[in-house]
Amino acid sequence: MKKSIQPQAILFPNPVLVVCTYDANGKPNAATLAWGGIASSQPPAISIAVQPRRYTYEAIMKRKAFTVNLVPEKYAAEADYFGIASGRESDKFAVTGLTPAGSEVVDAPYIAEFPYALECEIAHILDLGLHTLFIGEVKGTVVEDGAAAQWSDIISWDASTREYFAKGAPIAKAFSAGMRFTDKQFQ
Repeated sequence: MKKSIQPQAILFPNPVLVVCTYDANGKPNAATLAWGGIASSQPPAISIAVQPRRYTYEAIMKRKAFTVNLVPEKYAAEADYFGIASGRESDKFAVTGLTPAGSEVVDAPYIAEFPYALECEIAHILDLGLHTLFIGEVKGTVVEDGAAAQWSDIISWDASTREYFAKGAPIAKAFSAGMRFTDKQFQ
């Protein structure tokens, strides 16, 4: 007998993607997104799926740009917080102590402490219902010196178990590891 399962239970683990934007007032924001990946190799493009009710959606629509940042293991809790909190209510960079750095090629920040970022301009927007799919053409990349040695340090997540993984082993529970920052967001 066939069993019905969600597609996210088949396509895992996924790299943890932190998308950064500027809002309409120029405030940097970071959001951890569950859905995204390679959309094209020529031109190079990344897809991300964002719900229209999200603060990040508004910023992407306004600025037409975003960065996709890959998360080192030591920042798993910060990445989780970026997915728990809303930029409408908190300055996520101030709360976590991470540093927004301005891209030189797109109108979006990246996270200085993370070793890899893809700098993207919107090429296509597709409304799919609950999510909108943004296709961002990669206009530049930010790679920290010595980052090639850190590939094994990039975390992934499994939607079916809601866990973050590093080096093939679970390291934290999604939607809970970042809760330690919620007390700081209102200070």
